[in-house]
Amino acid sequence: MSSIKRRRVVVTGLGATTPLGGDVPSTWEALLAGKSGVRKLEDEWAQDFSVTFAARVAVEPSEVMERVEMRRLDRSEQFAMIASREAWKDAGAPDIDKERLGVVIASGIGGVITMLDQYDVLKEKGARFVSPHTVPMLMPNGPAANVGLELQARAGVHTPVSACASGAEAAGYALEMIRNNRADIVVTGGVEAAIHELPMAGFASMKALSTRNDAPEKASRPYDKDRDGFVLGEGGGVLVFEELEHAKARGAKIYAEVMGQGLTSDGFHIAAPDPEGSGVTRAVKLALEDAGIPLSEIVHLNAHATSTPAGDVAEANALTNALGSDISHVAVSATKSMTGHLLGGAGAIESIFCVLAMYHHKAPPTINIENLDEAVTVDVVRDVPRDLPKGSIACLNDSFGFGGHNVVLVFKSFEG
Repeated sequence: MSSIKRRRVVVTGLGATTPLGGDVPSTWEALLAGKSGVRKLEDEWAQDFSVTFAARVAVEPSEVMERVEMRRLDRSEQFAMIASREAWKDAGAPDIDKERLGVVIASGIGGVITMLDQYDVLKEKGARFVSPHTVPMLMPNGPAANVGLELQARAGVHTPVSACASGAEAAGYALEMIRNNRADIVVTGGVEAAIHELPMAGFASMKALSTRNDAPEKASRPYDKDRDGFVLGEGGGVLVFEELEHAKARGAKIYAEVMGQGLTSDGFHIAAPDPEGSGVTRAVKLALEDAGIPLSEIVHLNAHATSTPAGDVAEANALTNALGSDISHVAVSATKSMTGHLLGGAGAIESIFCVLAMYHHKAPPTINIENLDEAVTVDVVRDVPRDLPKGSIACLNDSFGFGGHNVVLVFKSFEG
């Protein structure tokens, strides 16, 4: 048996811009209050669509960024800069050797708005009018690259792309960078900006989106019997991961410990989930094994739960298979009921929710469940927050993506 001690990883900074708030405190406050960030779209193109609503960010980048900076950044990159700046400041803007600093920020789709808008420019005005910033703005690695440049990170800048699991996979990659001694601090997360007519038309065409146009704020309803699809959201979240002794040496505030991850793939379908949920079950078991903690310490779970008819039940069944039939001690939150689905940013903001749930001992509610699907057997936190036990507790964050990607992260409260 190896005598090498595995490096421990903790969370020392948080940042976000979401449909619920322009930063972490406002987002968390709205989340606990059960507010919906879903609104009717005012864009002219959306008025004749089959779906006329989405979950735009609560605070526009123009309110917190200079215009000259925004011009060279895709909207997804703007979200990354806003969230990373908050997270870095929250971590105390640590003084670190740049060769020991990494960045792993994901996006499921990348700069799709830039690509589509510049294609319109090309067709309407000609090639001479296409922005010279087009390629750096549409690259999927653009958010990570820009954050890495600002922080002068030299341990590695990476961008996992695995659809709606991208943000969670980024966090898992960051965990391994520190464990493997490639870095002492990694700025990690996920962002997405895809509320545009073509992506929305594509999702609507495949019947993935809710069409509850008469009540947008009630459209995202995970586990409800009348759910009819997800609500497209935008924004992102960033966490600062840090090696434990490094964080302690500089007196950093520690939110939680990152315990492990489980990664699997379904090998089933490009978009539909495996109805048996076997890939999810394996991912949960692998994550718990990697974390090395007993099931009894898992008291909270932030579910992927997008509000699709097939996905919610498949996930719930897989969780029951993985955790055992008696999981009444696990409080399950489906926060997409309030934020909508941020695609590549979902796993990142929901990791933040996991961390804060343990830090404040409070599980966020799931809203819009008027008629709970009888096929859902997990203990869902409904309508109001639920107190979590004091002491050493752990949380799972589930993220799944088109293509059969499954990522499960394990976070644990830090008791000093």
